[in-house]
Amino acid sequence: MKLFKKWSSIWQSRWLFLLPSMAGVFVFAVLPFGNMLIQSFSGGLINYKTVFTNEAFHLAIKNTFRFVGVGIPLLLLLSFAAALGIYKSKWVRLFKSVYLLPMAVPTAVVVLIWKVLFHREGIGNQMLAFFHIEAVDWMSTDAAFVVLVISYIWKNLGYTIVLWIAGMAAIPDSIIEAARVDGATQGQCVRYMVLPQLKPVFYTITMLSFLNSFKVFREAYLVAGAYPQKSIYLLQHLFNNWFTNLEIEKMSSAAVLLAVFFALCSLSLKNLWEKEDAY
Repeated sequence: MKLFKKWSSIWQSRWLFLLPSMAGVFVFAVLPFGNMLIQSFSGGLINYKTVFTNEAFHLAIKNTFRFVGVGIPLLLLLSFAAALGIYKSKWVRLFKSVYLLPMAVPTAVVVLIWKVLFHREGIGNQMLAFFHIEAVDWMSTDAAFVVLVISYIWKNLGYTIVLWIAGMAAIPDSIIEAARVDGATQGQCVRYMVLPQLKPVFYTITMLSFLNSFKVFREAYLVAGAYPQKSIYLLQHLFNNWFTNLEIEKMSSAAVLLAVFFALCSLSLKNLWEKEDAY
């Protein structure tokens, strides 16, 4: 009986500890999403039909998925390669501090760097002129997409490297040493020893990189405005313009569709990870 009362009090204390957070999630996330869901069906299915036939929505979806499909794999590959090269270095703490600096740079400074580097008469074109290459109008052509990807990678590379290093630091040295004694090469150690141990970290890093990819809108908006070059017109631009024009029904319908899609993708990826771990 005393044991039951003890566990009951512990359980109650946990709920009391979680209650403020749960209340915040309910008030600031669940209720607004419920209201948005109701508004999306305010005119029946006509709002969803309007969204599906909207050309701006098609363009934003295509550009967003293109950006995610290019930016995230590049970020994961470059950050993993960099982390693999430095995680055993005696200067690893210094590297961590240096790599995290881009995240501390204010958005306004990043925008200024964009303009200095990629203006028609900026540093980028001056470097091209040095090699006798014709100047590129970076922000008014499809090259704007390249600038957007570079900015995303530069901003998030250091943070992702630190996450990879944290995962690598948890791998026992004995596993790698045993493989090397058995004649495994460096590449084989990475492929068969390091990578399998990093699967949980890989899932976390992928999800965080995906979420951070939506934050690049701030720089794109401040540099190119609400209607940028077509190749960098993202979902955030679309929602911002619909909100400015008070097209709440269309915005609610599109938000519900994207929320369902992203939830399904996240659950599918998580189930895939769990199935592979089961084997």
